[in-house]
Amino acid sequence: MGKFASALMLAALISAPSAQANEALAMQSGCLGCHKTDVKLVGPAFKDIAAKYAGDAAEVDRLTSKVKSGSKPGEPLVWGGAMMPPSPASEENIKGVIEWIMTLK
Repeated sequence: MGKFASALMLAALISAPSAQANEALAMQSGCLGCHKTDVKLVGPAFKDIAAKYAGDAAEVDRLTSKVKSGSKPGEPLVWGGAMMPPSPASEENIKGVIEWIMTLK
């Protein structure tokens, strides 16, 4: 097996558990009660979020802050009529979930 193929296999093995861990973290944190990967539920689909903010690394920090604080009464809602409650998860865990979401296509 060539070095390139070996490197690709190693990268896949290293990244797969991380993606699964962040999906599991999204489930444990309650995100999947209102969001799904492919379809809108109460909130937008994770893939729609990823598409809207693709290519802007600063959005990870902004979205992490938004998820932590939730929606505020009176502020414009970006994704429809439902307000997002603040997340009790740590900022580190929220950021991990957001980073996972941004990898979805």
